[in-house]
Amino acid sequence: MSRIEVPSEISGAVWKILVATGDTVAEGDILMILESMKMEIPLMAPEGGVIEDIRVAEGENLKEGDIAVVLSA
Repeated sequence: MSRIEVPSEISGAVWKILVATGDTVAEGDILMILESMKMEIPLMAPEGGVIEDIRVAEGENLKEGDIAVVLSA
């Protein structure tokens, strides 16, 4: 089983988390929505798997490259 760390592609705030630990997701599923400069940017699963860890909370600020979610595939 491999672990996939999903980084934030932008700096911004976590507006809404759409998944929970243990959820199964498919490639392209939206994991959370980030807000930056009044724009909503989805963070999507790069491949299918199970949500192993969510490393952020709603309202938290992320920098580009911060790991937001860990999937096990």
